Amino acid sequence: MRRLITGLVLLTLAMSHAHAKVVEHQLDNGMKVIVKQDRRAPIAVSQVWYKVGSSYEHGGITGVSHVLEHMMFKGTKQHPPGEFSRIIAANGGDENAFTGRDYTAYFQTMSSDRLEVSFKLEADRMRNLLLLPEEFKKEVEVVKEERRMRTEDKPQSLTYEQFLAGAYEASPYRIPVIGWMADLDALQVEDLQVWYRKWYAPNNATLVVVGDVEPDHVIQLAQRHFGPLKPERVAQPKPRTEPGQRGGKRFTVKTPARQPYLIMGYKTPVIGKAEQAWEPYALEMLAYVLDGGSSARLSHNLIRGSKLAVAADTSYSAFSRLPGMLVIDAVPTPGTSTDTVETALLEEIERFKQELVKEEEMERVRNQIIAAKVYEKDSVFYQAMLIGQMETVGLDWRLADEYVTHLKAVTAEQIKQVAEKYLVADNLSVAVLEPQPMDNSMAKQHAAGVRHDH
Repeated sequence: MRRLITGLVLLTLAMSHAHAKVVEHQLDNGMKVIVKQDRRAPIAVSQVWYKVGSSYEHGGITGVSHVLEHMMFKGTKQHPPGEFSRIIAANGGDENAFTGRDYTAYFQTMSSDRLEVSFKLEADRMRNLLLLPEEFKKEVEVVKEERRMRTEDKPQSLTYEQFLAGAYEASPYRIPVIGWMADLDALQVEDLQVWYRKWYAPNNATLVVVGDVEPDHVIQLAQRHFGPLKPERVAQPKPRTEPGQRGGKRFTVKTPARQPYLIMGYKTPVIGKAEQAWEPYALEMLAYVLDGGSSARLSHNLIRGSKLAVAADTSYSAFSRLPGMLVIDAVPTPGTSTDTVETALLEEIERFKQELVKEEEMERVRNQIIAAKVYEKDSVFYQAMLIGQMETVGLDWRLADEYVTHLKAVTAEQIKQVAEKYLVADNLSVAVLEPQPMDNSMAKQHAAGVRHDH
């Protein structure tokens, strides 16, 4: 089952090291450096976040951010293809990257005394990527294969992609991160060169370092390696505001699959873009009442109680660049129709409008929020990720320190108010997967194997 990790990561880390020493510095070229000291292990996580992702793209070049992420490992004049990863590994580190809707991030974890190795390599590829046509041809085929294996051959992923494309009208969150296949087919290396030059600049990047480091020393190293890079004129993306929905939407997806699948999404605000500042926090609490562990309502009522669903999830993130959705998805038990599950889910939503969430339920969620940091042990990687994510979507990372305080302040009445305001029929989009017979060609596709990133 698909599950957005953002809320969970925020939840896990919100209380962690709220008072740890964090130093923020801006280089003359506009690059922001944020350093958080955590001395529990002699390692450091270094992350470079660029303010660009699929929500910055437009028709015709979808997937360009993700393909560029792959190409960032394919060589500069100083470091030929494969050299970046080889050097990191030779220094005992590990590295990777990810592309999201609002950002592209590159990271290394290594012994804290090897931090300069990371900076030297990242500074080189920030401005000096070669984008060799022969490497591009190979890598775009890897991405197309990734799309086939992760989306087109996975019925739930395909349904979710169709759901987003239909639910959103103007919002670029309708664009799949991996891109549409027709756009990948038509993508040229020149498209990547334009995209790289436009967005990969120090004044469009944040460097986050968390670990056993001295902040002043990290800033000196950043100045040495990133400081000489020239800034670009970075245009702010157009708002592409989603219009208010004027009635419910329904989509049917027919594809070979073993079981049906249901997705329901309500358009919702996010922090910084809500009419009332508390509304996103109330929506977070509502999402956790529905789906925050085995005693939450979906698990208790739909999976274990009525046994209508074998799986049911809720996802919502208060922290994103643009408003999104509160999404509920479910897989019916064999013999149960998606209509029956949809009715049961709508009844769960109606409960929030008819009756206040009981205090013991509120307390359970609050305790979960506080306990979450114990389970995760506050990894340095996720501490860095949280800072980078917040900064890159345009929010102050300090908001994360206040996250638990804001959630604990949410009242049952406020949960009722957001349910009445946003979780309404005219604001709902529903997608249903209608399984078609699985044939031999599907089996052959699944046997083809998967190509891995980088």
